[in-house]
Amino acid sequence: MTDELEPPVRDLADIPAVEVISRAAVMLMSSAAEKLGLAGENPGSGENVDLDEARRVITALAGLVTASVEYLGPHAGPIREGLQALQRAFREASSTPDAPGAGPGEKYTGPVY
Repeated sequence: MTDELEPPVRDLADIPAVEVISRAAVMLMSSAAEKLGLAGENPGSGENVDLDEARRVITALAGLVTASVEYLGPHAGPIREGLQALQRAFREASSTPDAPGAGPGEKYTGPVY
């Protein structure tokens, strides 16, 4: 009976590029939210915050989004908004915020205020 609950396995060659890119972006967004302490039971409480790790994940997300924005079609807007929200959350979580343009991923996206 568990076979009925499992989604069918798809060959990677059959998955459209936009879906692969979108899933990667969502995974990076989720990781960044976790590392910023936004995804726990008490968001913003400071539990499990790791800004160094969050910086790395947000920068990787910014690179992915910047490099693939032309392929994302209608998915581009929401993914970019999610990236900017994470960049702002990072700035708010930092005790000494980076200068505009020096925050995570901002070399790819431009300054986020």
